[in-house]
Amino acid sequence: MSPNASKLSPTPGQTVGPFFGYALPYDGGENLVPPHHRESVRLHGYVYDGDGDPIPDALLEIWQADQHGNIPRQEGSLHRDGYTFTGFGRAATDAAGHYQFSTVVPGYKDGSGKAPFIAAAVFSRGLMNKLHTRIYLPDHASRHAADPFLSSLEPEELSTVVAARAEDGSLQHDIHLQGVRETVFLAFD
Repeated sequence: MSPNASKLSPTPGQTVGPFFGYALPYDGGENLVPPHHRESVRLHGYVYDGDGDPIPDALLEIWQADQHGNIPRQEGSLHRDGYTFTGFGRAATDAAGHYQFSTVVPGYKDGSGKAPFIAAAVFSRGLMNKLHTRIYLPDHASRHAADPFLSSLEPEELSTVVAARAEDGSLQHDIHLQGVRETVFLAFD
């Protein structure tokens, strides 16, 4: 060991970002199905920081079942062919903090007791690691009470993971990284 080694300070941890809009999005990443697909639905919303300001350079990844509740096993998520549903998408927020996906409403298997959802990961500057959450559908409110995860949440927490159906039929879901309206995030060991 060199004599100067004991005088070195450890390197501080680094937060992720803000390079997502430049390095990770890819052509068609936000289109799990083409927007003109007969079963397509637009999933969109804003990503906000702890002060309630929109984050202009966040990145979201989603994974989901198809409209029949099947987990896709097809390859090709990073090279869209226009018809294969892979269940994976990636979209950056724009300058106003808005994101959007073209996807299908995930289905469910009868007897599972669980409400269908879209899994989401949020990458943003200032985070030490990505955040995981879920986006549940307002159309399946009757299944929410029976779902083990959803039934464990307080009403104000539940509202942070359930999308709203907009007048145009799209699903709107805002994500708040901190603050009074903070989205419920999941921890994985």
